[in-house]
Amino acid sequence: MPNIENLKKQAKLILRWHRERHYPVAAQIRKHLPRFLDMSDSEILAESFKLSDAQELIAREQGYESWQALKTGLSETPLKVKSPRLKSVPMKGSRFISSPSRAFPSKAKIVGAEPQLFVTDIKRSCEFFRTLGFSLVFSYGKPPYYAQVCRDAARLNLRCVKRPLIESTVRDREELLSVSMTVATAEEIKLLFLEFQSAGVAFHRTLKKQPWGARNFIVKDPDGNLLLFAGPAD
Repeated sequence: MPNIENLKKQAKLILRWHRERHYPVAAQIRKHLPRFLDMSDSEILAESFKLSDAQELIAREQGYESWQALKTGLSETPLKVKSPRLKSVPMKGSRFISSPSRAFPSKAKIVGAEPQLFVTDIKRSCEFFRTLGFSLVFSYGKPPYYAQVCRDAARLNLRCVKRPLIESTVRDREELLSVSMTVATAEEIKLLFLEFQSAGVAFHRTLKKQPWGARNFIVKDPDGNLLLFAGPAD
């Protein structure tokens, strides 16, 4: 069950991100607060945004109409239950969804990871990843300084920097990987290699069977980042 003190901290964090013009928070604000629905990211970050706005956002994420409704709802929810499954019951505070019973997890589950690549030109990097079959999820800034690309379950964040952060000869010699991506079968890793080869992609290392039972290859992006693609050998 959500803890009100933790939710207060989350609201303060959202407020700070808005003040610091942290672009990803603009999409979160637009999604949950209707009055920001038709605004662009830059317009949202330039708009007045108070702690009460951040609290309303948190409340709506939790399924309540307002911060007060959230506090009321949490105060009426028992802290201890005898059964691992709780029945959903109507509450004061206009709870949005009040239907099937559900079990609360005993442990948080991490559902994904998003490696961050440092690049010197966001547009050039996005074009490069399009040749690898990735699509653009979002791009922030004018000119853009942050973006995300995805292909299937893989998501990569691109952060613009003025110059490479790792000396290229050291990176190549030690094969300092920026990201590792996997496929499920031996056939798929072969197909992926052939797809990239047909697209004219630059390889740091071509498809190779490894002694530990994997088959992989390494692609080098325009900034020298080494991207490992791997799958089963057989």
